[in-house]
Amino acid sequence: MSADFQQSGAIRSLFATVAGALGATLLALAVSAVDVPRATAAELAKDLFGNKPLPAALPAQSYGFYSKGCFSGGLAIANDGPTWQAMRPSRNRRWGHPTMIALVEKLSRDAVADGWPGLLLGDISQPRGGPMLTGHASHQIGLDADIWFTPMPDRRLSASERESIGAVSMIKKKGLTVDEKVWTPARARLLKRAASYPEVERILVHPGIKKKLCDTVTGDRRWLQKIRPFWGHDSHFHIRIGCQPGSPDCKRQAATNPGDGCDKSLAWWFTEEPWRPNKDPDAPKARDLMTMAALPKACRVVLNAPSPVSEAAVTYSGPGSAVAAAPFVEPDAAGLPATASAFLPTQDMRVPLPQQRPER
Repeated sequence: MSADFQQSGAIRSLFATVAGALGATLLALAVSAVDVPRATAAELAKDLFGNKPLPAALPAQSYGFYSKGCFSGGLAIANDGPTWQAMRPSRNRRWGHPTMIALVEKLSRDAVADGWPGLLLGDISQPRGGPMLTGHASHQIGLDADIWFTPMPDRRLSASERESIGAVSMIKKKGLTVDEKVWTPARARLLKRAASYPEVERILVHPGIKKKLCDTVTGDRRWLQKIRPFWGHDSHFHIRIGCQPGSPDCKRQAATNPGDGCDKSLAWWFTEEPWRPNKDPDAPKARDLMTMAALPKACRVVLNAPSPVSEAAVTYSGPGSAVAAAPFVEPDAAGLPATASAFLPTQDMRVPLPQQRPER
């Protein structure tokens, strides 16, 4: 891919490029969310979305909520980049809204500048979002991404290794607190860096990791507000960005509570209540029941829209030599540049563009 990507304000240029290639008629269908009969209301959404190999060649938009929706105009991040490697590539979940892909790439560069070896990427979204065949309830609108706490090795992992190697848990076996043998301050710095981007609204981690941060972070603790405890997330953290401009049908999540979150809400996680066995463990997951009727009507247009000319045309492989690395800034006491603030505008955010227009 050439160095043909711009600052984040140019996202509308990406929309215009793709939309112009499709023609006004198809775009009007997407905007008005008219039903398309090929996806019937009774069909299981996970089967339809889970088997789409490429994104919808429409302007980048998210429809619905993080756990009940879809998105169009998706981009993929390459399996291999200068500062990242994607895990479980057979799942084909390297897709996201262009802003999400740009943020993951930026985090990988900034993390390396902070001293982290590079990112191992988990799931982002399916090519057109929607419920997944397995796994997540969320990740449906292209605005979620999982990052492993395991650092990228100093070599390229093989295809078989990417499918088989597991992420290392940060939590003690049969416990709720971090394993001091594996937890490092570098992981706290990585979380702080991820929380520093204003686009990021939440970062989900295991409650034990949140507690560790509450007990050890000094100085400016405002970024801890974005770090939210949740089940699982002991071996990876989950980044969630907010609804993006140009997505009027994207349903926003509730705002986080004020404060650093190191209060009674965190203490609840260390009681018996959150960990009581499921009363009905055999009950089907929501994704296994969700039909097309449950999703926004626009998702039928997304599902039936044409694909780009190729995966390569909508895959971002890295900035190349045309983009310089972020300049070094003297770190603060926490080990991050003083400019890493969750309440300042994101600097140097680049949005990748497709290499070529999709077919009409």
